[in-house]
Amino acid sequence: MKIKEYFKLLRVVHWIKNLFVFVPLLYSKNLFNQELFSLSLRGVFAFSFLASIIYIINDILDADFDRQHPHKKERPIAKGTVKIKEAVILIFFLSAGIVFLVTNIGWQFPAVLFAYFIINTLYSFKFKNIAIIDILCIASGFTLRIIGGAFLINVSISSWLVLTTLFISLFLAIMKRRSEIMNISHFTSTRIVLKEYTEGYLNVLSTISATAVIVCYALYTVSEKTIVFFQTENLVYTMIFVIYGIFRFMYLIIVKKRDENVAELILMDKSLLVNIGLYIICTSIIIYKI
Repeated sequence: MKIKEYFKLLRVVHWIKNLFVFVPLLYSKNLFNQELFSLSLRGVFAFSFLASIIYIINDILDADFDRQHPHKKERPIAKGTVKIKEAVILIFFLSAGIVFLVTNIGWQFPAVLFAYFIINTLYSFKFKNIAIIDILCIASGFTLRIIGGAFLINVSISSWLVLTTLFISLFLAIMKRRSEIMNISHFTSTRIVLKEYTEGYLNVLSTISATAVIVCYALYTVSEKTIVFFQTENLVYTMIFVIYGIFRFMYLIIVKKRDENVAELILMDKSLLVNIGLYIICTSIIIYKI
């Protein structure tokens, strides 16, 4: 029973976000390189452990606020099922795990991890209460993941792909705020920044970011550099999965008024899971000529 509470505290379900570290591996045509795959996997776990440390710190800081929230009051520290002393011990073990994972892989990836930690620490203490800055902080995490993934395996990555990731992460962060606005009575006491947003403003931001995702990815698939590198023009056909994923996510938030966090929403929606699976399969077939 205690183990379950520890897993809840670590937010293991959110580790799915760290699969973005694999993006450079996939698009550099190294997915089946065992050595580079192992390096990327180490990166995924390093980001996962670091993210869990940040979640724990945030839960300790926000324990009093979380107790006032209808859902967050069930978090282990707010609920009292995990003591702060135990949480600190977990942070120690996670930190040791990160040190082990980043040993002998150069300085660049650890530097990205450090940047991720600093940004998220500033977010926890200050930036989460500043409109727009809060969204940019959330979005930066995804971009740092693919930059870190590229450093890990020593490959360059298309600027269009970096921009696509940036706008996807902005889109997800904005939609998260959009879902919270719809349940503002639950969040005003725990999410002060929501007072600075309106539904209309977030609708505009989500439209801009969604459009940017589609445009940037489209330009990536048809760019001369991409076509020459993959020796095919067929990557453009994966656009349909990107478009569907964006539209489906907006549908769930705006029409169905789902208020789960991003990771839980994706894992709970069969259509999104199938779409992501088909995208990965089709992209792999096109890139690797399977």
